[in-house]
Amino acid sequence: MTISYEARDRKAYITLNRPERLNAISLEMPRELAAAVERANDDPEVHVIVLQGAGRAFCSGYDLKISAEDGVGTQGQVWDPIKDYRLVKSFTDHYMSLWRSLKPTIAKVHGFAVAGGSDIALCCDMVVMAEDARIGYMPARVWGCPTTAMWVYRLGAERAKRMLFTGDTIDGKQAAEWGLVVEAVPPGELDSAVEALADRIAGVPLNQLAMQKLMINQAYDNMGLHGTQILGTLFDGIARHSPEGRWFQQFAAEHGFHEAVQWRDSGRWIPDDLT
Repeated sequence: MTISYEARDRKAYITLNRPERLNAISLEMPRELAAAVERANDDPEVHVIVLQGAGRAFCSGYDLKISAEDGVGTQGQVWDPIKDYRLVKSFTDHYMSLWRSLKPTIAKVHGFAVAGGSDIALCCDMVVMAEDARIGYMPARVWGCPTTAMWVYRLGAERAKRMLFTGDTIDGKQAAEWGLVVEAVPPGELDSAVEALADRIAGVPLNQLAMQKLMINQAYDNMGLHGTQILGTLFDGIARHSPEGRWFQQFAAEHGFHEAVQWRDSGRWIPDDLT
């Protein structure tokens, strides 16, 4: 199991539990995450869900070392975009169980919530970050597109472009200043801040919480959230099979995933000859 679950005092705690890999997303994790959210929704004693990461980080993104170095999950020169779409869209739908949950969800972010990890965090209703934690989507430079599309819905067009045109990360303080997350607190106060917020929510009747959440989420649905996610998911597959995406995977296969990431994130020019 990649997820642990605990419920107490009207709160469910869902923990991403691959600390040895900085809670990197495996093929099993999205499905197990959605099952844990469903379990919390089925429990009449639970009023609020807290999502957190074990160990040194919230989530470091997809566990891409095997897929990048060995090509697992990467199709050949002639690739089937719908086969790719079905797999990746299932991940997005599992993350969105946090958004669709009738019970409020809070992401507690320490260390990193990057790449696919930012997708998971931003699907929660609220995010509380440690001031020194980092959030961003580095694969926007090469080999990815955020499938949940939550950057634009939380930040607006200009700041979403600032993040996705560069692949930069920002710390918790800046994320709170921009309105990406609800609050940033000193690292030593993260647990108590999330507990205080969760306890405040837990005192509200379940039907009231569900009605407020459905009403607010409907506004995002009216703005085309699901359609944007379909486009983002398709573009994510294209990004991994574009000439630049194939260069990234081939470079990782020859030199190692970490070396490929260092090249990508440094801003070094991708070679013009991609044949």
